[in-house]
Amino acid sequence: MIVDCAYYKDRQRQNDKPLTLDRAREYMDTGKGFVWLGMKDPTPEEVAEATRKFKVPELAIEEAAEVHQRPKLDEHGDHFFGVVKTAWYEQTKEEVHFGQIHAFLGPGYVITVRRGEAADLKPARRHLEEEHPDLFDAGPAAVVWAILDQVADDYEPVVGGIDDDIEEVEQAVFEGGTESTERIYFLKREVIEFHRAVAPLIPPLEAIERGGFPQMPEALRRFFREVLGRTRRIDEQVNSQRELLTSILEANLSLISVRQNQVVQAISAWAAIIAVPTFFASIWGMNFEHMPELALTYGYPVALLVMFTATLVLYRFFKRIKWL
Repeated sequence: MIVDCAYYKDRQRQNDKPLTLDRAREYMDTGKGFVWLGMKDPTPEEVAEATRKFKVPELAIEEAAEVHQRPKLDEHGDHFFGVVKTAWYEQTKEEVHFGQIHAFLGPGYVITVRRGEAADLKPARRHLEEEHPDLFDAGPAAVVWAILDQVADDYEPVVGGIDDDIEEVEQAVFEGGTESTERIYFLKREVIEFHRAVAPLIPPLEAIERGGFPQMPEALRRFFREVLGRTRRIDEQVNSQRELLTSILEANLSLISVRQNQVVQAISAWAAIIAVPTFFASIWGMNFEHMPELALTYGYPVALLVMFTATLVLYRFFKRIKWL
């Protein structure tokens, strides 16, 4: 569905309500300003209609048909097709949700398509309209910067949320938590998915910064450079989180192994203690006719004393070597 369609000229939005596609095309044909069309989970028919109106290259449309893609920026002459993965952290469930934003960019237009759990782009619109209206002079490329800037901002709470989760699971591991292993694997899967969203963004941003896309105005490069710096920092944090989770998992498995060894030691110690009186009882319980001990007046209490003494000695021995 179409969420918004705005025409920007002279550094400001020219319409209050969303434009129709036909009206947007008319503004685009004037050669002044540009149109920003925003869509959320559109049907293939809606995408086809919108891209046809704005004469998006067929190859870019075919690429957009793939829902799950890596972040990228592809050039099609004067047109571009980009993919960005969004992420947001749900505090109540302590989970990370991912979405995608597809962007079609060309002379006089930019189309953004949000899919899945993609973040709302209204903050990006407001940020551009209210704080950086001068960037509208750069054309549709300014929208690309605004989107990437918001996506990078949205990554920060995700990093913080994952850090808190890692700290919790680390504490649980060393306190002997029983469900730590499953939680660690879940967190590691989230971090890997987050890394797949962040890391592929770096090469396109580097290409823009060094002028690999001449169509991107020079005035915007320093803004893209700032987004690149934040993205690199986030990627470094994500890599550190992956390494830390690997270390925590190894520590957790080692502690589990130690606890298992302690249980085995305790069972072995008790088995040895029980075996001694059992051994004496089995000998004196055979009842052969010519067993001297059977005729002793104090044979029974002596036998009990021997078994109790042997048991006590073994118990103190295993206690001293910390098997019990």
